[in-house]
Amino acid sequence: MNFSLFSTLFLFITTISIPTVAGTKPHVINFRSPNLYPKSFTWDPKSQHFIVGGSTRHHHQNLISVSDAGVVHTLITDATLPPNSSFHGLTIDRQNNRLLASIHCPPSPPEFPAPLNFLASYNLQSNRRLFLTSLSDESHLLAVANDVAVDYYGNAYVTNSGADVIWKVDINGDVSILSHSKAFTAAKRGLNGIVHSSRGYLFVGQSSTGKLFKVDVDDGTARAVTLNKDLTAADGIAVRDDGVLLVVSKRTLYFLRSNDGWGAGAVFDEIALDTRRFATAVTVGDQKRAYVLYGHVTEGINGNAERDEFSIVEVKSNEENEEESIWLYVFIGLGLTIFFFWRFQMHRLVERLNKKTV
Repeated sequence: MNFSLFSTLFLFITTISIPTVAGTKPHVINFRSPNLYPKSFTWDPKSQHFIVGGSTRHHHQNLISVSDAGVVHTLITDATLPPNSSFHGLTIDRQNNRLLASIHCPPSPPEFPAPLNFLASYNLQSNRRLFLTSLSDESHLLAVANDVAVDYYGNAYVTNSGADVIWKVDINGDVSILSHSKAFTAAKRGLNGIVHSSRGYLFVGQSSTGKLFKVDVDDGTARAVTLNKDLTAADGIAVRDDGVLLVVSKRTLYFLRSNDGWGAGAVFDEIALDTRRFATAVTVGDQKRAYVLYGHVTEGINGNAERDEFSIVEVKSNEENEEESIWLYVFIGLGLTIFFFWRFQMHRLVERLNKKTV
């Protein structure tokens, strides 16, 4: 193949490759489970499946597995839970191969006159429940176990959105109060999403104020992260391996980053979501891909409809896609420069050899 034909093919391939990479459609997973109305889900990297938790409309207390093609099978059925239980938060303890689930049961007189809250731990190999820890405090009538996070040592952290408390549950199921910080209670109640950072602290969102808190896992001290905008009605939180924080609300998925260890942070992109389907949770799947769960929870709470189809949808940052495209152009330009320089040098070498031959 001569140099002219090679360079033409090279230019053609690189020209068509950029739109292909930048224009990849988001991954959409539609799955069926009668009246599940899920509020929580997480990604299990070992099975390469999503795990989704049922809500109060689903009377079998099921945790289901959903493949990337939307194939559903029941992973765990915990019939010992009260019949009105909802899985409000799910997370994977990778170090110990466990699934942790925060569970809330609203009052249901006369059998359950007060709300019940639990943290359940399930072994992901046997699907056997390891423990069921009751979560309560002095304001138990307001208590609502919401989201759950886990650290490297197997300690779980559960937000109480009714009293702005963070519970800590160790690997054996023993519970204590990690934090009841004045930083939380200075505002309205509503602690919601929680995630553990690889740097050893917690991120916690407060739905009522749109604030983000950084919480020390040793002493429970908390302070608000200075942001360039409030995270309106913040719900679930996830963090990518590159440190980008994802915060979901009914209307928006926020992308945040920080340059100073989260003394301050910035929303660098926000993507509008389908409010009718009501996104309640976000997780990071394979290859740092962000997914939101559309669980139609308002419809489920109202109890005036029947539904068997729900969705897990990948959401991409427009800003990051543009940055990736720019870098693609830069690398391709660099490659072309090297190629043409090499071609020029080879051409000169051939000329010298021809002169010596003559």
